Amino acid sequence: MTAPTLTGRPPAAARRPGLAAQLLRRKPIGQMVSEADNGHGGTKLVRSFGVLQLTMISVGATLGTGILVILGESVPLAGPAIWISFAIAGLAALLSAVSYAEMAGLVPVAGSSYSYTYATMGEGMAWICGWCLVLEYAVSVAAVAVGAGQYVNETLAVFGQVLPDAVSQPPGDGGIMNIPAIVIVVLATILLVRGARESAWINTAIVVVKVAILLFFCAVAFTAFNAGNFEPLLPMGAAGVSAAASTVFFSYIGFDAASTAGEEARNPKRDLPRAIMLSMVIVTTIYVLVAVAAIGARPWGWFDGTEAALVKILEETTGQPWIALVFAVGAVLAIASIVLTVLYGQTRILLSMSRDGLIPRVFGRVSTRTGTPVAGTLIVGILVALTAGLVPLGDLADATSIGTLFAFALVNVAVIYLRRNRPELKRTFRVPLFPLTPILGALMCAYLMANLGADTWAVFGIWMLVGLAAYFGYGRKHSRVAALGHEEYRELSGRHASTLSTPEPTKADLS
Repeated sequence: MTAPTLTGRPPAAARRPGLAAQLLRRKPIGQMVSEADNGHGGTKLVRSFGVLQLTMISVGATLGTGILVILGESVPLAGPAIWISFAIAGLAALLSAVSYAEMAGLVPVAGSSYSYTYATMGEGMAWICGWCLVLEYAVSVAAVAVGAGQYVNETLAVFGQVLPDAVSQPPGDGGIMNIPAIVIVVLATILLVRGARESAWINTAIVVVKVAILLFFCAVAFTAFNAGNFEPLLPMGAAGVSAAASTVFFSYIGFDAASTAGEEARNPKRDLPRAIMLSMVIVTTIYVLVAVAAIGARPWGWFDGTEAALVKILEETTGQPWIALVFAVGAVLAIASIVLTVLYGQTRILLSMSRDGLIPRVFGRVSTRTGTPVAGTLIVGILVALTAGLVPLGDLADATSIGTLFAFALVNVAVIYLRRNRPELKRTFRVPLFPLTPILGALMCAYLMANLGADTWAVFGIWMLVGLAAYFGYGRKHSRVAALGHEEYRELSGRHASTLSTPEPTKADLS
């Protein structure tokens, strides 16, 4: 039976609207909240995360192997002021992080920036955002996993053993298959299939270990601290500090991972904003501490052309070659943590897109036994494992940055839109200095995107063309929002305002 409409005409599903109307149709926030609370077609997730697990998800996705090598690239640009570059980059990332915090508290669903864009800018832009995230999450996790072979060999080298290139490098890089990369992805996939709660606790343990290793570096490096290494502070001037900040900014990508856990947090409206902000404080503090300790231990000119600078500082300071083992193990753990958290986020975004009908239903089916999207997780895990083990990604991984920055920019715009158009909605966290902060956040993302190379833009353009073909070939025809009648659409659009006009109780009994 067709739903009645305000005009007496058949619902929208029965008469196809124009292309512009299809691309601009927004998903009602009330529908998003209802689906998160009740599920749709077997897509209900289990709420089990507290603020600790949520924070560790973001820290785990952000704090990776980059800090182990990035100093060698960025110190020559900024000199001793590299710690200022890390602080500036952290502040720039914070501009977008606070927008994520507001949106995560307001729309606590699994789709992250994809869902925020759907609610504000319409289905077309939401698809582009989701498609960007598919590229960023899948390729970045595969690219990180590729490094597993190198670090496993560094660990084995301490014991006089090494894996042959045939089983530690992909074709094109002198090998046949990168077995360590495949193993790490497979193990992460198994954990995610077994349950989100178990995966979150294992990730928390891994994050604690890798943070401890970086703090261990700081403690050792400070024993060789020389304040004279900071003079002059700005040998390359303010321009050098700015250039280094642009380089190290990408070390902060990953803080948005917690926002994909909106439907598995016990109290998402309170805990998601806290987790995002806490993760930014933790990561920025660690990065600045590591930078200060490294420069204090060695003059800035020493870093030019030095690979694995942190490991070399420890070896020279302690005189113990086995110290490389500590960082090799830390690197493997960092890879495992990133693979686990980013795969998690990927499956939740795909679940949201599947729930909306834009991609096949298989990605949205949640097991009643484990409370996880088992089929979707297995599909993603297999594809990522094969990519990591068999494809020499090279510079392709750099292309994922543009999709991430694009998603960040859209979230900043979404905050501005909802503040202007839905001011009555209750917000558990509000972006400070509105509208200046989200405007600066969007401009920062646009600036960094503009500075990316032509090859990166070419890959991004090709990926977008493939995505548009997928949307017009499948997503547009199966959109659930398109199937809503006018009256149902209005009801769902107004439901969120009424339910959030007063604080909601914590639904801890869902865990």
